[in-house]
Amino acid sequence: GRGRPGGAPGRGGIGGAPGAGGPPGGGGRGGRGGRGGSGTQGAFGRPGGPAKRGRKSKKQRRQEFDQMEAPSIGGVRVRQGDGQTVRLRRGASLTDLAEKIGVEPAVLVQVLFNLGEMVNATQSVADDTLQVLGAELNYNIEVVSPEDEDRELLESFDIEFGENEGGEEDLAPRPPAVTVMGHVDHGKTKLLDALRHSNVVAGEAGGITQAIGAYQVATEVDGQERKITFIDTPGHEAFTAMRARGAKSTDIAVLVVAADDGVMPQTIEALNHAKAADVPIVVAVNKIDKETADPVKVRGQLTEYGLVPEEYGGDTMFVDVSATTHVGLDALLEAVILTADAALDLRANPDMPAQGVAIEAHLDKGRGPVATVLVHRGTLHTGDSIVAGSAYGRVRALINDQGENVDAAPPSMPVQVLGLTSVPGAGDNFLVVEDDRMARQIAEKREARQRAAMLAKTTRRKTLDQLFEQLAKGETQELRLILKGDSAGAVEALEDSLLQIDVGEEVDLRVIDRGVGAITETNVSLAAASDAVIIGFNVRAQGKATQLADAEGVDIRYYSVIYAAIDDVEAALKGMLKPIYEEKVLGQAEIREIFRSSKFGIIAGCMVIDGSIRRNSKARLLRDGVVVTETSIASLRREKDDVTEVREGYECGTTLAGFSDIHVGDIIETFEMVEKPRD
Repeated sequence: GRGRPGGAPGRGGIGGAPGAGGPPGGGGRGGRGGRGGSGTQGAFGRPGGPAKRGRKSKKQRRQEFDQMEAPSIGGVRVRQGDGQTVRLRRGASLTDLAEKIGVEPAVLVQVLFNLGEMVNATQSVADDTLQVLGAELNYNIEVVSPEDEDRELLESFDIEFGENEGGEEDLAPRPPAVTVMGHVDHGKTKLLDALRHSNVVAGEAGGITQAIGAYQVATEVDGQERKITFIDTPGHEAFTAMRARGAKSTDIAVLVVAADDGVMPQTIEALNHAKAADVPIVVAVNKIDKETADPVKVRGQLTEYGLVPEEYGGDTMFVDVSATTHVGLDALLEAVILTADAALDLRANPDMPAQGVAIEAHLDKGRGPVATVLVHRGTLHTGDSIVAGSAYGRVRALINDQGENVDAAPPSMPVQVLGLTSVPGAGDNFLVVEDDRMARQIAEKREARQRAAMLAKTTRRKTLDQLFEQLAKGETQELRLILKGDSAGAVEALEDSLLQIDVGEEVDLRVIDRGVGAITETNVSLAAASDAVIIGFNVRAQGKATQLADAEGVDIRYYSVIYAAIDDVEAALKGMLKPIYEEKVLGQAEIREIFRSSKFGIIAGCMVIDGSIRRNSKARLLRDGVVVTETSIASLRREKDDVTEVREGYECGTTLAGFSDIHVGDIIETFEMVEKPRD
């Protein structure tokens, strides 16, 4: 190239060839040209390095990178699965899902946001939302039911619940557990009252049963004493959940129907619960001592629902009884025993650790948490370590239905258990475990699971579209409630009934907290922070809670009968609805003359042809039946006097606010908006 010989290898001549004629770096500088060489050192100590040929542009590299990235879901790039199944507990959060599939929780939050759902990473997510998100990511989301999750939890502690009871030689006969069901005021509790020779009805508020009671009755069949465990369930429609739970805890259902009243709505509902639980049914036709009693009519009505009496060729036993005169009680007990012997194999292992169900639970001021449990298998002893739902403890005392302390409770025996650390939920399963430490661990895991499931159930999330609609219309009203009651079953039934109240989409009802026991300062503080109303069912405020409620302006309502609470909440919801207005026409006036005034402008000389015309009332101008404008009556005169109203048949002069384009023959119609009462 051009220049002195011996150019540096790193700087070649024109054409890119390195200079030649001397040792590397020894001669003069090479000519102009591109960098060349092959890794040897060039002029000024610079390395030569390989020639860079075919270098890709930034655009090409970006395109290749995009092809390597994950596909986009909802505008967010996230790695997809290949259809594998992911198991999640009910009420799981996006963080739980992210850990399972190996992505960042923030990515899933962004995906859901772009799909129209606002959920944070730690918030419990509804089952359907999880499954939709899983489908988008090509994962099969399997939400584990509480029953399966609880079974898996117990299996992790090597505990089998309700399955293995040993061999045939370990099983012994047990009394049948019988649920008494039927319509309100058909005499269920009075019938049990007669069977156990006590007076339960007198202590019930409003004369109705609002909790589940369990009693054991002895009878003699074929010269042998047999015991029967009766479970009394409330009959009012508000207690659907409690009746359903009663049917699932039982072997036989006794359907009580009043002979003078016949089949009623809750009779059919109780019948459906019993059929759903797949238990035999014995019908007790009560109140046959009344003059208007018609047992034959009851048999005919129930035949329509599939309960055919034995005397009609069916397989259902009907017994006519009277709880007042005690007629037919022995026949009813015998019918229960015969049905149990014919249709069921009632045996259990009395020697295994006890398992069963908590029928009812409440907080006693002197004794603490008290749970009424029904033992299904095994024998419950004083001193056993027990876990019931999210409650646990050591059995301090066992009390039978007669109020007597007992040392043990064999299968099918109902007892009250003292010694739990908290109040279990009505319907929770209980079991005896090895020690207190295991009981506490199981209870804590159950509590965490229940809390997450409840958050997923009670938190109402709104999509972006719904949020924008509400912003356009004005914020949706929401009534927040805190429920406290004397028993878990009553609180459950009250919440179930309240959540079924439907007054349209304008108002939401949300239960933000519930519990058993007195209303505490913590409840009041939560109500004040969340603008909620506290409903106390057979409980009162405790300590300084009343003073705090007065200071914070928290509304506490006390009830002893459940219908009153439901009616008041429904009325409150309707009161929160925006009023509905309808138009009411006040009158019409025809324009006969038009006057021009320098002071008042265009004046319409009118004749009132219908109703009356009022000053400042809303008005519309009609021309040939078409509305020209809507305005109001600015001034109204009768002859030379200002007046507030001119009635039909009289002349008047009037001006319309902000409008003067009037013609002779136009009609001025006045009206007002009247609030319309809701149904």
